[in-house]
Amino acid sequence: MEAERAEAVETAPPPQDRAIAEPPERNLTIVSAATTGLVPIRMEAVTEKPHSFDAETAAEVVGRPSSVVRPARREPHPAAHTSGIGDRIFNAITAGFAGSILVILAAVIGTLVIQSRESISKFGFAFLTGQTWDPINNIFGAAPAILGTVYTSLLALLFAAPVGIMVAIFLTEIAPRRIRFSLGFVIELLAAVPSIVYGLWALFVLVPIVREDIQPFFANHFGNTPLFSGYPLGLGFFTASLILSVMVLPTITSISRDVMMAVPNAQRDAMLALGATRWETTWKSVIPYARSGIIGAIMLALGRAIGETMAVQMVIGNTFSISSSLFATGTTMPATIVSQFQDATSPLHQSSLIELALILMLVTLLLNAVARLLVARMSLGSPRQA
Repeated sequence: MEAERAEAVETAPPPQDRAIAEPPERNLTIVSAATTGLVPIRMEAVTEKPHSFDAETAAEVVGRPSSVVRPARREPHPAAHTSGIGDRIFNAITAGFAGSILVILAAVIGTLVIQSRESISKFGFAFLTGQTWDPINNIFGAAPAILGTVYTSLLALLFAAPVGIMVAIFLTEIAPRRIRFSLGFVIELLAAVPSIVYGLWALFVLVPIVREDIQPFFANHFGNTPLFSGYPLGLGFFTASLILSVMVLPTITSISRDVMMAVPNAQRDAMLALGATRWETTWKSVIPYARSGIIGAIMLALGRAIGETMAVQMVIGNTFSISSSLFATGTTMPATIVSQFQDATSPLHQSSLIELALILMLVTLLLNAVARLLVARMSLGSPRQA
């Protein structure tokens, strides 16, 4: 027995020749396909290596401005290649719904172009620059309606944008929690009010105030200037811009508030730790971070102001004239369409109104495209850090 043990010791390999199994360096754990019922997938072990970060790289990173460092974009997951009939049906249905949006948009534009071809062939580009709208003699020019739409919409944004941004700052940075949610709910509720209700309120409340208080004040002090001239009627561009600013205020406030609430608290804490005041923190940290979203909110509000119909039609005066005065009466493209389409008897009159609708739609699409471009450019230049 002792001889066999000695022979086994002599034939055993030396310790240095034995294979020493080193522990894996944080390899991925692969679950067996037999236990899960999944299709076996070939996977290779991934070994994490420490990041090399020398002094030169550190100096280069520290020397970069903060606006260059941006978070990585989140890309959607690649579509899984499956051969199941259910997945194919689901993909076809979702693709069909997505493509239907483009089909509907093309159908609307095509219908407007076909229905307005008589006006386009007769007036051409002069329809955009003409200032005469005479249904009796079949002479139509859309310049007063186009300029009135732009005038009232820009004035509405001039009134509503500062107020909406300030209200959003109050709700996110200053207001207590109880007031924040209650006031935010009231502001969102204003967006659900129908436009005809706003129009009636403007007709019975805003028009007398403008006619008896606001317009006489400006006429007495600045009456000789073209911007404030006109008879004290209470109707006109100023009243229409006021009611439009009230209508677009919930859009600017709610979207700006949501964007500011999405700003990480680390941005605020860093500014406060450096000794900044509450206003400096908001102006130099929160506003730049949420700048692209605020611009998007303003552009969305501009789109609603341009397409607003009933409230504007009730207080603008509905006259085809071009004037720079705030208190002059005028018209807009939606107001012209809604007030004359039912009474349009001649085919040329109907075609001119449909061409006006085509111009309104193209302007809206152009504004949306410009808004997306501005938001994209502001997002690239925003000082967000990864």
